[in-house]
Amino acid sequence: MPREIEVKSVLNKTRKRDSWFLDDYTINMYSSCSFNCLYCYIRGSKYGENLEDSLSVKTNAIEILDRQLFNRAKKEQYGIIVLSSATDPYLQIEEKYQLTRQALEVIAKHKFPVHIITKSDLITRDYDLLHQINKTAILPSDLKPRLKNGVIVSFSFSTLDEAVASIFEKGATCPANRLKALNKTVKEGFLTGVSLMPLLPFISDTTESLHRFFSTFKESNVDYVLPATITLHGNEKADSKTLVMNAIRKHYSELESKYQGYFKNGFQMPAFYQKAFSKKMQELSEEYGLQNFIRSK
Repeated sequence: MPREIEVKSVLNKTRKRDSWFLDDYTINMYSSCSFNCLYCYIRGSKYGENLEDSLSVKTNAIEILDRQLFNRAKKEQYGIIVLSSATDPYLQIEEKYQLTRQALEVIAKHKFPVHIITKSDLITRDYDLLHQINKTAILPSDLKPRLKNGVIVSFSFSTLDEAVASIFEKGATCPANRLKALNKTVKEGFLTGVSLMPLLPFISDTTESLHRFFSTFKESNVDYVLPATITLHGNEKADSKTLVMNAIRKHYSELESKYQGYFKNGFQMPAFYQKAFSKKMQELSEEYGLQNFIRSK
């Protein structure tokens, strides 16, 4: 069972808007994450090996959010709110607590735009609120030439292979159901794309996998694809590097030495890999006619 906690603040103002995700604000209605992806950057001793064990529900978050957005709106400090930056907004417990749905109601009330990033298909429940936000949200003036409406939805994928997903993101909605939700969201008319990250070296970044990704998303008629390499942190038992390496050792033993070499001296992929990756992603974006940044068509 998740812990129920109270918080003093829920709306976080970003220091600088990210050029990819366009976040002026972030909110996290829950703490930790039951999707339990091995590669997740929030991992560490704070949450333990099983993220679900440290799951928390911010029971007073809606009241706090309402007050904070009221104050921002009064000063006309409108900006895109990202749900969520440190956990998925549509965890399994959202069906019970409905904090994300209530948050969207408050966001709609104060006319803020949103960018939802999720691995879940539960977002389809909230199309009614998203349509309301899409029509009435007030965009920051500098983004008006780039965006037509107030809702952005990014579905996160690191693989389309069910077997791979069952190893590295076993608590998340399976890729097939996630893809169905993506297709529905596109058909609803929202600005919809893919957060294609993190790609797993020699597993989901192969030429075959990449063409499968891009051809699938092209067929889905997404507005953009945002690809990124993997980062792995820490050597403690609850850290992402340790957990991913354990999975590689168990399921892909032939790749262990390559992963060890890549992450021997840091948390990022080597510079030569990143350069080649960037070039390949640009080529694929052009080949399939998919934007590699968020913008309304």
